[in-house]
Amino acid sequence: MQEDGNNTISKTRRKQNMHELQALGERLTELNDTQLASLGLPEGLLDAVINSRNITRHGARRRHMQFIGRLMRGVDPAPIKERIAEWEGVSREATATLHHVERWRDKLIEDDTVLAHFMGEHPKANSQHLRSLIRSVREDRAAGRPARQFRELFRELRRLMGNDREDDTEDGDAGPENGDT
Repeated sequence: MQEDGNNTISKTRRKQNMHELQALGERLTELNDTQLASLGLPEGLLDAVINSRNITRHGARRRHMQFIGRLMRGVDPAPIKERIAEWEGVSREATATLHHVERWRDKLIEDDTVLAHFMGEHPKANSQHLRSLIRSVREDRAAGRPARQFRELFRELRRLMGNDREDDTEDGDAGPENGDT
């Protein structure tokens, strides 16, 4: 341990910090080139991360991850963690949205009365077109045909629900912008 008074850091804590940096470095190796470029990493670290994609042997990969962890010591990890959290949040949000659309699709296929409820929540939707898609999906299922209409219904619902979300955010953003001017 260091004996500088208030700056006492145990060996265990230092090792934990190094493992955290190494784990963050491993996470960097999973990012695509565009994401890596947007992080503004030092050139040596960026090269090491990109080179890690070519290393497949377990021992060599482990050593290279330790090397990346060592290079990470010279970088402030907070902004990197924040950006990765943003990207993961966007992914989680997109996944949640897709699951929501899938639930609506399944409900619409199973029960005719759900369409009225959907139309109430999404007034811009074309009920005749949706009814036609739902009927086609049911016919395809009964005949054992491929799920082309099933996917088409999903796309239509996603489009409708995405437009409604954009309208909501436009309304929500308009207030503060007008207040600032």
